[in-house]
Amino acid sequence: MIKLSIKAKVTLWYMSFILLIVAALMIFVVAASDRLLQSSSQNKLKDAVENCFSEMEYDDGELEIDDDLDFFRDGIYLSVLDEDGEQLYGRVPSAYQSQTGFFTDQVQIIEIKGEKWYIYDASAALGGYGTVWIRGITSVSESGTMTKTLLMLTLIGLPFIVVIAAIGGYNITRKALAPVTRITKTVEEINEGQDLSRRIQLGEGKDEIHVLANTFDQMFARLETSFEKEKQFTSDASHELRTPAAVIIAQCEYALENAETLAEAKESIRVILSQTQKASGLISQLLMLTRMDKGNQKLDMERINLSELAEMVAEELQITAADKHIGIRQQIEKEIYLNADQTMLMRMMMNLLTNAVVYGKEGGHIGLTLKREGNIVCGSVEDDGVGIAEENLEKIWDRFYQVNPARSAEHEGAGLGLAMVKWIIEAHGGSVFVKSTLGKGSVFGFRLPFNKN
Repeated sequence: MIKLSIKAKVTLWYMSFILLIVAALMIFVVAASDRLLQSSSQNKLKDAVENCFSEMEYDDGELEIDDDLDFFRDGIYLSVLDEDGEQLYGRVPSAYQSQTGFFTDQVQIIEIKGEKWYIYDASAALGGYGTVWIRGITSVSESGTMTKTLLMLTLIGLPFIVVIAAIGGYNITRKALAPVTRITKTVEEINEGQDLSRRIQLGEGKDEIHVLANTFDQMFARLETSFEKEKQFTSDASHELRTPAAVIIAQCEYALENAETLAEAKESIRVILSQTQKASGLISQLLMLTRMDKGNQKLDMERINLSELAEMVAEELQITAADKHIGIRQQIEKEIYLNADQTMLMRMMMNLLTNAVVYGKEGGHIGLTLKREGNIVCGSVEDDGVGIAEENLEKIWDRFYQVNPARSAEHEGAGLGLAMVKWIIEAHGGSVFVKSTLGKGSVFGFRLPFNKN
């Protein structure tokens, strides 16, 4: 079985459809034309017969015929007959045999030697003479010949119409499917070259093809973004794990080769333990983020007192903040209950307050606010530290992104904290925001839906 392309199928369908319409139209035209020609031929025959009476008169005992009367004109034979059917004047076809009967005021068809003729009789009474009959005879084949000619012209023109329909249908289909070809070509180039930056760029349009092309472009853009983030994620994760791995190897080699006392060996083990704990924490965070991406990180929802949770986190970080002489001011509304994952929200607040301590200025302040506004729980952590440049505000939620890597190294961070904060808040149906001025401090806020049940 031959498999045709969509372009060929549409062209064949279009050509067949046009052919059927044209054929039906031509059949109708030929049939209608045949009837019209027959009617026209009969009406012309009647008129010719009726007009003869105006060119005849009876005068002084004689029937006078006008000299201008032509007894054969436009294929019509005219003859004048008396009441007995005897021909007085006129002409008849050579094969016609005189008949005595008349067909009064009605066109009849007679057959003469296999050929069909129209015959029409009309009578008029001439004063002093009596009744005079005028008979008109014309060949039926006159109208039939014109019909055959029209049919022949139709059959001759039909192939040209089919060819024009085929060419027109092909061009219309080709132009209509040109965007599909472009889409296919672009996708093939992306597949062969693995260049996700390529776009179809079909332009604006409301038809289905333009919508499909724009959807593909949006999909390619998302894939490119995801792929770039994946590469960056892999690179950053490798970089973060490489440092503790290198330190562990170095300390193991030192301990094996140089440690002469138990104290020296313990110091190497202490460093190894610290770096192992750092790597373990990073791996744990990466595992959680992976589960988040795949939707496998489930929330353990329960009724919690968010006010007590916030106070507990602030108290836990008070010691760390005191090392930098930073005070934590709390403005926490009492008894704010909601359904949430306690462990996740604790991690979220811990990350926000830890960042505020790390990036806050020596001797500064941190403000922790929690309150209820209607059906929304609003919270924020404000510091008066280094701040964030405006161009970096949108990037801080990205994984492994660090505004100041050197400063981050002081607390051995990997740039995953804010990414986790964002996911935790959004997983609870909320939203996060940040406001910051470079050199003056930052405000990290969140909004969570409040459930009274």
